[in-house]
Amino acid sequence: MSDETPLPHGFESITVTANGTRLHAVVGGSGAPVLLLHGWPQTWRAWRHQDTQAQDMRELLAQLGIHGGVHVVGHDIGGMVAFAYARRHPEEVDHLVLVELALPGFGLEQAMDVASGGLFHFGLFMTEELPELLLEGRESEFLTWWFDWLSAVPGTFPQEEVATVASSYRGYEALRAGFAHYRALLEDGRVNRAWHETGETLPMPVLAVGGEHSSGARLADSLGTVAPHLTGAVIAGSGHFVPEVRPDAFAHELLPFLSAPPRPAGRV
Repeated sequence: MSDETPLPHGFESITVTANGTRLHAVVGGSGAPVLLLHGWPQTWRAWRHQDTQAQDMRELLAQLGIHGGVHVVGHDIGGMVAFAYARRHPEEVDHLVLVELALPGFGLEQAMDVASGGLFHFGLFMTEELPELLLEGRESEFLTWWFDWLSAVPGTFPQEEVATVASSYRGYEALRAGFAHYRALLEDGRVNRAWHETGETLPMPVLAVGGEHSSGARLADSLGTVAPHLTGAVIAGSGHFVPEVRPDAFAHELLPFLSAPPRPAGRV
């Protein structure tokens, strides 16, 4: 089912094929380009208030005539894609913003350790076929529980919002495509660690944002050796879905950061 949500004024919905993958995007506005990457199980709607996939995103921007000077903002799994983009093409990314995630190779593996208080869903979603079989036909019920569990603020996602998101993930194949993100995470972690072991770091300013009732400062703490020009922020009163739960507080951190110079003084 298509998402028929009205678009913000001045924005348009487009579909492009990048590296053989059909991608949907919402495009609009003016000024320096900002690439907003949502997480699972969300769609472009996550931003309405505000590796292969990394290459796909780069090709999407190229088709829009954008070849550098990009601010990349990623939430959840979108943050993992944003990191891969910045790692592989640092000369093209002016600012990197990572919101509410555990990064493969730098904290994700610890977050998966249920015995030590980690989150259960990584192992479930990584299992081939099982989550699709369990959730097909129950997408709305599961996502109602999922958004309530992670948001930490009851009522953040009304039922009509959940129903719209569920329409984008309904059916075995749509669920399988979503869980494919999780099934690549351990390999992503190996690639990220191998990159860092060569002595590479991210040259651009990085903002790591966590919700008070979710990851907090853990993301920023995990990036200390990876991002020498790092700023950390914890959004008070927020759970995992920072852009929806506390959009004003998030914008208060985001906008000044994106307005700052793209490289620290004296750095290339």
